[in-house]
Amino acid sequence: MAGISPQKIDCETKLSLTKWFADLDWRLLFLIVLSLFLLVFISTPVNPFSSFSPIQYFFLFNRNVTDNSTANDDLSSVPVIAPANLSLSTEARPLDLDMSKTAVCLVGGARRFELTGPSIIQNVLEVYPNADLFLHSPLDKNAFKFSLLKAAPRLASIKIFEPKPISETDSEVRVLTSADSPNGIQGLLQYFNLVEGCLTLIQSYQKQKNFTYDWIVRTRVDGYWNAPLTPENFIPAQYVVPPGSSYGGLNDRLGVGDLNTTSVALSRLSFVPELDSAGFRQLNSETAFKAQLTTHGIPYLSKRLPFCIVTDREYHFPPNRFGVPVAALSSPGPLSGAKCRPCKPVCEGPCVEAVMSGLDRSWSWTNWENGTLHLCDAHGEWERGWERVFDMVAGDRLAAERKRVKEMKLKECVSDFEEMKRRALNWEAPSAEEICKLGLETT
Repeated sequence: MAGISPQKIDCETKLSLTKWFADLDWRLLFLIVLSLFLLVFISTPVNPFSSFSPIQYFFLFNRNVTDNSTANDDLSSVPVIAPANLSLSTEARPLDLDMSKTAVCLVGGARRFELTGPSIIQNVLEVYPNADLFLHSPLDKNAFKFSLLKAAPRLASIKIFEPKPISETDSEVRVLTSADSPNGIQGLLQYFNLVEGCLTLIQSYQKQKNFTYDWIVRTRVDGYWNAPLTPENFIPAQYVVPPGSSYGGLNDRLGVGDLNTTSVALSRLSFVPELDSAGFRQLNSETAFKAQLTTHGIPYLSKRLPFCIVTDREYHFPPNRFGVPVAALSSPGPLSGAKCRPCKPVCEGPCVEAVMSGLDRSWSWTNWENGTLHLCDAHGEWERGWERVFDMVAGDRLAAERKRVKEMKLKECVSDFEEMKRRALNWEAPSAEEICKLGLETT
């Protein structure tokens, strides 16, 4: 070896390697390279989906739209609007909502809030404890029940106001109808004002905090939830609404969407002139809501949701084609915002099938298959002993809150409101004593 030059060794080595590669089975080489690539990919700590990307959006979006729900019939012609400020994840939850900025908007009067409020806290607010709560409600004798919101994890803005008549514009008279509205067009305007007023609270809060929300959940204070609002209902660039109770349009009793879609969905008053210009006439709340979304190119998706609207109104039983079925609060559901009350069901199984099959599907119909719906005879007032029925259905925790409100004293009510005021960034309401005195006797 001493007489062999390094150059000669290098040359012989290169020739040997060349011959080895020439004799190698290239299929085996391909398998080796592929195995090495997979090993490197798996061992790499970087998450390829750690930030929002078109690939991640594709998988998340398509996983959700395969739900057995009713999609928008016109969806193919509606452009998809890019979502804003999303924080997505590839964990079991379709979206990392714990890391997202979420607002929960409650609107409406507190008629039966001692029944519905604790269910909202348990099945919405405590499910997303980092979500900010916004309340927009009229002042009345039941407003003292909002003291229950002391138990909410986070309070952002509370507005309890004295309602006043809203002047009806020419465009509102042309676009909206008084039919089927208990208080005519004025009732629609008051409701639209409640909804859009909550959006105004959210927008103001965003400016104060110098950030924008990823998600907004808008629901009514008279909604009773018997199960949690799950993460699968948060879908990028889609506005999620319940099926059924559509009255010719879309169920507007709850909505879940990103900031872009929700900003359109909640602008109920502001967009009436645009609907007028587009030629829409004689719309109820649900048809106006659908027109509002479609004219602004907002895709929507119907998904069954575990809540119902607790009502004191009386309805004929059994309902006719365009009547309103009233679900028993004990119905397994999900009831998707159907009217309900605590009652001993008078109609189950084949009876429900017979009743619901006779309803117009585009009006007050709701899902009833597989024993999910039990019906009340709601032609009169709530039955005697409804409290016991509610307590059995709702469970010990919600029953205790109902009883606490029934026995609440002025001092306790005032104390709860004052604590809420200390915790909320924005507070626009009469004094705690004034709110509480409207519904409670001085002790």
